Amino acid sequence: MVGNIAQVTDSIINNVDLVVRGKRAEIRLALCCLLTEGHLLLDDVPGTGKTSLAKAFANSISGTWKRVQFTPDLLPTDITGVMVYDQRAGSFSFREGPVFTSVLIGDEINRGSPKTQSALLEVMEERQVTADGVSRAVPRPFFVIATQNPRDFQGTFPLPDVQLDRFAMKLTLGYADPETEVSILEDFHRHSAQDDLSPVTDPAELDQVINQIDQVPVVRAIDDYIVAIANATRIHPDLRLGVSTRGTLTMLRVARAFAATDERDYVTPDDVKAVAAPVLSHRMALTAEAELRGARVENVLADIIDEVPVPRTRQG
Repeated sequence: MVGNIAQVTDSIINNVDLVVRGKRAEIRLALCCLLTEGHLLLDDVPGTGKTSLAKAFANSISGTWKRVQFTPDLLPTDITGVMVYDQRAGSFSFREGPVFTSVLIGDEINRGSPKTQSALLEVMEERQVTADGVSRAVPRPFFVIATQNPRDFQGTFPLPDVQLDRFAMKLTLGYADPETEVSILEDFHRHSAQDDLSPVTDPAELDQVINQIDQVPVVRAIDDYIVAIANATRIHPDLRLGVSTRGTLTMLRVARAFAATDERDYVTPDDVKAVAAPVLSHRMALTAEAELRGARVENVLADIIDEVPVPRTRQG
């Protein structure tokens, strides 16, 4: 089972790496997010490959992708769809919004109004759109990659804590290293590499892999370890908000996916550590006093990981 998962995931990672170069670790984490049917928040400056990453994932899984540019005047129906009147038929019909796709890019999500943000987040959670009393399921897989610029807050509506918790993972791609960037410049031409990207799997096979991920066994010691980390965030004096139960469930699923992509049918404490920052950091919030001292959530989480005793497992 795990061998088949690793074969599919390696193919996807290698394919996406042809477009988003030098970011294999981030690509692997993003893929784990997809395999757990979660959604990804990319917190990064413009021009680091966020849109290219989303397009490459869609092309690799033989899926469709659509992009929504969030602006203050964007309406919820611009995302989910709307009932329109057909004069010829004399009846209303539903016109699908961009959420009816495999991979949805929500560009600069923090520039949309809270009402529009909530409309997207509701679809992310329910995986369906309800209009005129009828529920319509979005395709499976349904993967939202939302982006936001951490350095530009003018005219934005920051996502509240409860909505941030809906994202399984938060990543930062960052700039490419100098050697990689030179190779990108040398290979640059008008025709984008992602236009030539061939699918390496299809939604049906990917669906099988997603179902297999949940079958990766986890010993009780790993469950205890995840809960211990979460509890430490809830009582830490520098944090006003700790990790939710949704966060611990997500961490467990992502750790399973991370282990499977490493061709293992068991989860180790190192898997939990590897996914802790991208899965947990955006679910934590500093107290006002800690912010004034210049504390950072990432550093607090790193200290917690160092302090929580690492269990001994039979496999690990």
